Amino acid sequence: MTEIFDLILALSQDIKDLKARIELLRQSRAEVLKDTWIDNQDVLQTLHISKRTLQTLRTNGTLPYSKVKGKFYYKVADIEQLLKDNYYNHNFKRDGNK
Repeated sequence: MTEIFDLILALSQDIKDLKARIELLRQSRAEVLKDTWIDNQDVLQTLHISKRTLQTLRTNGTLPYSKVKGKFYYKVADIEQLLKDNYYNHNFKRDGNK
């Protein structure tokens, strides 16, 4: 009976270790994606906006970009920051209080 109990404890520890490794991989992948650059088409599809709206975001400095041989690229982290900066929850004021 103690063998089964020991086996269950060992399996439980192995599961905890696997969960920790998976979480570490998930976090490291998220960090890698933040440094990824995407092009116009990916931004348009991600944000569900028009080409003109994206041009406006570039022109007024709302969304930083890089231009190589006429093609625009954007950092995923900058797009994420744009969304965070414009996040609005009508149940809360800007300072987070009701």
